[in-house]
Amino acid sequence: MEPRVGCRVLRMTTTPVTSSAAANAAEDFLRTFHNHTPGLQSAGVEASPTPEGSTSYQVLARHVAGARRVLDLGCADGALLQLLAEQGADVLAGVDLSAGELALARNRPALAHADLREGRAQQLPFTDGSFDAVVSHMALMLMADVEQVAREAARVLVPGGKLAVAMGGGPVEGEAMELFLTLARPYFRAAPVERHMPRLGDRRCRTREGLDEILAPAGFAPVSWEPITLDMGGTPAEAWQSITGAFYDMTVLDADQTEDLREAFIERSGALVTADGHLPCGMRINTASTVLTRAACPQ
Repeated sequence: MEPRVGCRVLRMTTTPVTSSAAANAAEDFLRTFHNHTPGLQSAGVEASPTPEGSTSYQVLARHVAGARRVLDLGCADGALLQLLAEQGADVLAGVDLSAGELALARNRPALAHADLREGRAQQLPFTDGSFDAVVSHMALMLMADVEQVAREAARVLVPGGKLAVAMGGGPVEGEAMELFLTLARPYFRAAPVERHMPRLGDRRCRTREGLDEILAPAGFAPVSWEPITLDMGGTPAEAWQSITGAFYDMTVLDADQTEDLREAFIERSGALVTADGHLPCGMRINTASTVLTRAACPQ
């Protein structure tokens, strides 16, 4: 199980989604969740900076600095697009499954002229060569048929255009998130079958080699890989809030199970608390960037 920042973009059992029925179930789950919790991703991103004080949005935006026309795949409430606008991009577009997230994005003054669409990254509603850069923050690894997403990203990019993505990299060893996962996995496995989540995404997105395997046939160069660490620590109660906001899997637990897990976490995490009352809680993120060097291979 791996986390997302603010918006549950990773989950415990992430395996390739291949059938259309499985893909539809996964997308229905994501759509429903984010329609009920719009803005959660941005709140989590802002609350979890790197040791240098940057957010993961800022780190990702730096990979496409100078791009004037930018598309965000899984744009959520538009916070990353707003940052890109502040960075100088003046043609902005985004796609997302959630109408609730997009409603928040459309309320951002900086995105008043952005082209924001409810839709799928596998079927982008944009013409060939429309963008200088495509970004995706903690969303690509949730998507079905990522090879088709790669082809669509290549299609809408100009030659030499940039692709930059951020993906979960797991907990920092020996800190609170790792402890949480140890305690939580038995609860998630024991949940009734009818409450189990659909499987999300493609595990190849989690590694440099796997991502190159997905992107190369679409015409992208080997990726540059930048791991970063986000700080989700605080008091044990604050860390609990940050961590449990970071896992879709929490949706399978009922109130009693959640409370049991919370009590176990608060008790066990006491051994990790520093003298000043801080509970270390690190989460790794991998950012990857590449350029479009050639046309996609024929299908």
